[in-house]
Amino acid sequence: MKDDKQKLIVIGGPTASGKSSLAVKLARHFDGEVVNADSMQVYRHMDVGTAKPSVEEKEGIAHHLLDVVDPDEDFNAAIYRTMAVPQLKEIASRKKLCFIVGGTGLYIKTLLGGLIECPPSSPALREEIREECDKYGSDALHHRLKMLDPESALKIHPHDSLRIIRALEIIHLTHERPSSLVRKHGFRGGPFRALKICLQIDREHLYHRINERCLLMVESGLVGETESLLNKGYSPSLKPLKSLGYRHMIKYLQGDWDLEEAVIRLQADTRRYAKRQLTWFRADPDVLWMIPEETDNIIKKIHEFI
Repeated sequence: MKDDKQKLIVIGGPTASGKSSLAVKLARHFDGEVVNADSMQVYRHMDVGTAKPSVEEKEGIAHHLLDVVDPDEDFNAAIYRTMAVPQLKEIASRKKLCFIVGGTGLYIKTLLGGLIECPPSSPALREEIREECDKYGSDALHHRLKMLDPESALKIHPHDSLRIIRALEIIHLTHERPSSLVRKHGFRGGPFRALKICLQIDREHLYHRINERCLLMVESGLVGETESLLNKGYSPSLKPLKSLGYRHMIKYLQGDWDLEEAVIRLQADTRRYAKRQLTWFRADPDVLWMIPEETDNIIKKIHEFI
């Protein structure tokens, strides 16, 4: 039976593992184009703190789904998929190979497999759970999730309040465990067939790269970029401004931390984030782990796939 699904190459992995630069090399070799799968690089005015590739770093390779929304606009995995699918089809219509590049595993999973069917979110219910989170802390809500759905709780960090709140909301709305809904869905019904490559890098080396990247971000203007966002009227409570880098610089700008402490905390939080990214990708049995420097081996695998 002929497989008519569009073939995609996914380049995933933890932050600072070299995904963007590798993607440019591969896109040049295969005459392809890059489609962003980083949940923060979709935002305009947020370049330094998201490690968004510069014009020079893109090296003339077309990049898509960068700078598509403002920081105060809603954006999530469902919206990402809605924007990405027609973009991928348009690229394929020009006989170009698509490289999906980023470390946001949920975006990649949603793009390839579709969405779980469940009732739309309830703003009132979500606000109620959020108020409980503010009052009792995310650890308490995570403990509740552990009682209701141990499998989901294992995959969500106790401090990841957004995902904890959403999981509890789904339980309230569907009277089912999110983990059960995930199993029923299967995430295999999409219009694409993907070769999923995840970059394997020694942890000590990765952590060194993360520490250096955080320093470089500050040297490259992260403080000024954060200050500019606040001056534009964007609230520190917005989801993008509570992300890595920006929330740390806001603490510095508000006088809660000095710059040295802000950087040290940014480095530590980024290392923890990279660890969670690795945990996500390791849970996918279809991922092919490859060393980023061994470009020839990666090219060989892609040739075999396409």
